Amino acid sequence: MLSGLMNFLRACFRPRADRYVHTGSDASGRQDGLLWYKDSGQHFNGEFSMAVVQANNLLEDQSQLESGSLSSSDSGPYGTFVGVYDGHGGPETSRFINDHLFQHLKRFTAEQQSMSVEVIRKAFQATEDGFFSVVSRQWPLKPQIAAVGSCCLVGVICSGTLYVANLGDSRAVLGRLVKATGEVLAIQLSAEHNASFESVRQELQSLHPDDSQIVVLKHNVWRVKGLIQISRSIGDVYLKKAEFNREPLYQKFRLREPFKRPILSSEPSITVHQLLPHDQFIIFASDGLWEHLTNQEAVDLVQNHPRSGSARRLVKAGLQEAAKKREMRYSDLKKIDRGVRRHFHDDITVVVVFLDSHLVSRASSVRGGNVSVKGGGISLPPNSLAPYTTPTEPVPT
Repeated sequence: MLSGLMNFLRACFRPRADRYVHTGSDASGRQDGLLWYKDSGQHFNGEFSMAVVQANNLLEDQSQLESGSLSSSDSGPYGTFVGVYDGHGGPETSRFINDHLFQHLKRFTAEQQSMSVEVIRKAFQATEDGFFSVVSRQWPLKPQIAAVGSCCLVGVICSGTLYVANLGDSRAVLGRLVKATGEVLAIQLSAEHNASFESVRQELQSLHPDDSQIVVLKHNVWRVKGLIQISRSIGDVYLKKAEFNREPLYQKFRLREPFKRPILSSEPSITVHQLLPHDQFIIFASDGLWEHLTNQEAVDLVQNHPRSGSARRLVKAGLQEAAKKREMRYSDLKKIDRGVRRHFHDDITVVVVFLDSHLVSRASSVRGGNVSVKGGGISLPPNSLAPYTTPTEPVPT
């Protein structure tokens, strides 16, 4: 059996010289085969590290870090925005969120002249409405876009407060120092919406009391209507509006009976945390990482190594676990091409945001240069680098 697996893997390999080439400098991130990473950068409240590894034919994970002004007006406030968008069914929804969510947030922040739970909720709803408009326009020629969706995890640091908003099963985890012992404890900040949790199944059943098949155990996995594991998302219009759950949508997505109320929700779970001096860092990651690492394992890995390269180190640890589960070597897993790689692990996105207590507590009106980084690339407005330029540490392999 093992020899058969190895023959299968060899058929999937590409020549090594074609795959492992470093390109560019760390200012714009680097590429190593299917892995993109930016080992170190500065944001308004400290440092960050970012990494993405592709498994699907098309990368369905999207991510961004925006630092500086959180408003479309000149008056601020200032802070840091992090987004991790884990798409499914295709990349269209996660790409749309990456292009629009932060812009909506800046617009609503300007209207309210401050950051708040309501601002974040409005930004999520505007993004959902915008993607619904895309689906409506494209439906006649591209009906399958109705079955494309994305999880959406957002963190906003502003004036010493951390807002975490989530749809789906990506996760934000805080590393908090316990001064008495010197330990750094993992504290999960986000609520997940996956039918594998009994609380989520109970919520779905209470919202749909007349539907005994709202959650179905299929191939030992709990799924909403037997189709999808998550109960909240952006997109997935085919499970929110009955008029899009019909031909010419693929039969596997069509329900036998029309539904009267949306099956999935786009209402994010939002939590608010006052950051404390002993809050060290936050890990934002798609579920591709959490399938292989526990919260505490991830926090320990960040805490016990240099800051630079933290996100890449977490991705590598996740891939090593994925390889171990399939009784193969990590070096062999790295050689498998995208698409086929999805049989071994999901796309994985990780953003580690380190917190400098002096910067976190400063007034949100303090100005600084804007930094905009997207997983796989970086965009920097002119003259914005100067306030953030710091030396980077070499990353141990």
